[in-house]
Amino acid sequence: MRRVTHTVSELKPGEVFVFGSNLSGIHGAGAAFTALKWGAVRGQGIGLQGRTYAIPTVTKKIKGPMSIASIRIHVREFLTFAKNNPDLKFLVTEIGCGLAGFKPADIAPLFKGAEKMANVWLPESFLNILEKEEGDG
Repeated sequence: MRRVTHTVSELKPGEVFVFGSNLSGIHGAGAAFTALKWGAVRGQGIGLQGRTYAIPTVTKKIKGPMSIASIRIHVREFLTFAKNNPDLKFLVTEIGCGLAGFKPADIAPLFKGAEKMANVWLPESFLNILEKEEGDG
């Protein structure tokens, strides 16, 4: 399994930093702020931006977290994008587990199936949860 076991501080050619954002694209803290150095665009809260990909987990103007159902839609869009871009390697951060206030156990199930994708690297915390669910199933 492909795991992100460290804080991403540099990107190699072909790597894309996947981070949690707010719908306003403020990118003011955490991984979203880090994403600015690789091309994240202020005002754009969804999708590919430079060498980054934003998955929104917080509402516009940072009024609170989005619903899990809404986040699920954006995660599915990301996974489709990753599937259609096999030449890129996507390094996923613990989206939604900072400002949005979710726990890895809330978000990891949204990535079910991604652990089998060769070009998607999930955080170790998400993989541990997905592996446990698979073992329980």
